[in-house]
Amino acid sequence: MLDIKFIRENQELVRQSVKSRALKLDIDGLIKIDDVRRKVLAELEELRSQRNKANDEIGLLLKEKKDAKPKISSMKEISSRINELEGQLKEQEAELNKLLLNIPNVPHPSIPVGDASQNKVVRGWGKEKKFDFKPLTHIELCQNLDIIDFNR
Repeated sequence: MLDIKFIRENQELVRQSVKSRALKLDIDGLIKIDDVRRKVLAELEELRSQRNKANDEIGLLLKEKKDAKPKISSMKEISSRINELEGQLKEQEAELNKLLLNIPNVPHPSIPVGDASQNKVVRGWGKEKKFDFKPLTHIELCQNLDIIDFNR
């Protein structure tokens, strides 16, 4: 799976990779989801920081035996917003990961664009074996030797 940071920094390269493999993936949609996720994460971190500061202030107020109810009520609002944002963040990350799993790796520049007929042999070793019969596949061999029971 490609890193979202790599995709953000190399959008055209990733688009070319997707195009060369004849896939229809929405890279712009992926970037938008990541932007939303990053904004939610930034707001969430800011609210967590505010909650921590409010906790410290409430502790001081209670230590000094002062009224802490206004701070506590504001902290409850912050906590409810944090819970809401955590749910959104979880959804955004799940959607982002689902899309990231479909993005192919970027092929090396020396790889020809096209189907299997466009592939070229880089190097070979030995002579290609020629049979005067049709070789069996691995599945057929396993079934003939009773090694694997595919019918079960």
